[in-house]
Amino acid sequence: MAGLGPNEALIGAPGSRARLSTPALVLDLDRFEANLAAMAAWASDAGVRLRPHAKMHKTPRIAQAQVAAGAVGICCATVGEAEVMVAAGIADVLITSPAVAPGKPTRVAALNRRAKQLAVVADHPDNVAALAAANASGDRPLTVYLEVDVGSARTGVTGAAAGVAVVEAIRSSDSLRFGGVQAYAGYLQHMPDYDARWAELERAMAPLREVLAALAEIGVRPEVVTGGGSGSHRMDPEMGLLNELQVGSYCVMDVDYDRVDFVGGDGAPPYLPALFVQATAINVNHDDTAIVDAGLKVFATDGPLPRFAGGAPVGATFRFKGDEHGAVVYGDANERLALGDTVLIQAPHCDPTINLHDVLHCLRGDRLVDIWPIAARGASA
Repeated sequence: MAGLGPNEALIGAPGSRARLSTPALVLDLDRFEANLAAMAAWASDAGVRLRPHAKMHKTPRIAQAQVAAGAVGICCATVGEAEVMVAAGIADVLITSPAVAPGKPTRVAALNRRAKQLAVVADHPDNVAALAAANASGDRPLTVYLEVDVGSARTGVTGAAAGVAVVEAIRSSDSLRFGGVQAYAGYLQHMPDYDARWAELERAMAPLREVLAALAEIGVRPEVVTGGGSGSHRMDPEMGLLNELQVGSYCVMDVDYDRVDFVGGDGAPPYLPALFVQATAINVNHDDTAIVDAGLKVFATDGPLPRFAGGAPVGATFRFKGDEHGAVVYGDANERLALGDTVLIQAPHCDPTINLHDVLHCLRGDRLVDIWPIAARGASA
């Protein structure tokens, strides 16, 4: 892909939305900005800090907008993502997975010298020792957070004694600084039912309570306890444990999160769908379907099916028809698509869908106003 892709020449042109070469990943800027404002206002009222997770969007321009809207910084899942975000001028970055593989502690230490503020999590004394050795010649300590496993069974310590050992290892090193505790229950974020998610959150946070109590016994009271996510963020402050939330998908939403009852009651999401794929009908020769140019290489496939958000006949549903193709399966309505018609399709799972694309096409009304590179795409190491 040269430059910003085949639609770069359309930036700013009236009516350019309808002229996009497809498939095109598009961002409705008005809805996106409304979501940022809504989350920032809620966090201010709740008295918690926001540190949105850039693993969701991998896009420096989105990270910059989140910080401008009031976030204290961002999270990155990988060292590679953090390198991209620091290079883009993001001042405060937390790497939320342990940096263990060969070369990663050294990369983190080098990034610590370039970043205004950088932190990384650890869950094992050996990893702490590797980080300390890598940063031994640095001109400032590397901030390290203890990670606690709160049910995801991925990373994090699995007991209070292990948590204390990691924190003591961090505090005993001259080249490291203890920054706080991370506890992320990612597995429960998409649970649709409010009451079931609340009950699971209470169970999940029990290990964090135990670790914090054990740290208090040795006189350590973390300044920052970070975690949570879009699905649990309305509940997290009521638990009285987290003071910083790693929300992510709220800013664009997806089909899966649209099923989540965020607030209890009617289940209406407080955030608007803002991320879509625009596709074109390239075959209309069948009575029951039209074929569009968006298939398995355009959408994530680990969740529900993509959902039509505009352009398709009432009642139509999406079906995958291969790598490059999708089907508009007509419902009971008599309306049919014509060759060249465009449809708007909501992403089923925003994180891995975005990771399949190089750029985001930013729209206001009927106009393409900008194209943002998904610069951390592929930065998985």
